[in-house]
Amino acid sequence: QVQLVESGGGLVQAGGSLRLACAASGRTFSAYYMGWFRQAPGKERELVAAISRSGGPTYYPDSMKGRFTGSRDNAKNTVYLQMNSLKPEDTAVYYCAAGSRTSTVMSRTPAGYDYWGQGTQVTVSS
Repeated sequence: QVQLVESGGGLVQAGGSLRLACAASGRTFSAYYMGWFRQAPGKERELVAAISRSGGPTYYPDSMKGRFTGSRDNAKNTVYLQMNSLKPEDTAVYYCAAGSRTSTVMSRTPAGYDYWGQGTQVTVSS
């Protein structure tokens, strides 16, 4: 089992940047593929970035490419989300998630993840 705690959210002006971090408990962090999702009020949870166990292969939906970068540091049990050129429509609660299915390299859907953090609010003002 793993526990996830996000940090780094806050209020930022449009065009600004934020870096989110998600710290994981436990000694087997590298055994989990990771994901960043976001959920705005009244909308479904959507994938921002999927990160493989090694941090090498990553996946971004087309709408996230170019402004969002997911990475991980397995020595620090931490996964990151760098967000640049933020827009008001990026306002949402951002969640990190961990998946443990051995047959899966990364997952694009929430159902593919087993553990979730509590979320961190990101608000982008215009």
